[in-house]
Amino acid sequence: MNRIGRILIVLAAIMGADGVMLAAASAHGADASRLASASSMLLFHASAILGAVALAERGIVHAKIGTAAAFGFVLAASLFAGDLTLRHYAGHGLFPMAAPTGGTLLIASWLALAVAAAWPKQR
Repeated sequence: MNRIGRILIVLAAIMGADGVMLAAASAHGADASRLASASSMLLFHASAILGAVALAERGIVHAKIGTAAAFGFVLAASLFAGDLTLRHYAGHGLFPMAAPTGGTLLIASWLALAVAAAWPKQR
């Protein structure tokens, strides 16, 4: 496995741990729907990163595009979850439109993964 794949796995593991912490916080707090949404985004996309890395490493999808999609998942889910978490605890977001930007980038990353799967294999 290459270094980039290992970095993505570490980031996915951190996102997974953060997602579990946010799920616990949302279960014990009043009006914590933002935390539940942030948790879901992190947990779901941590798994997606692991899948994209595995697919790229095995040559099932185009490696560069699949890896770019995985990095997109990291950045986008972090933006989305970070904005919601900061809004819950600090009363303000990361920057205007951070969560929608993260959501849009998540959509783009999923589409990039689709392109990576459809890309013809090099011979």
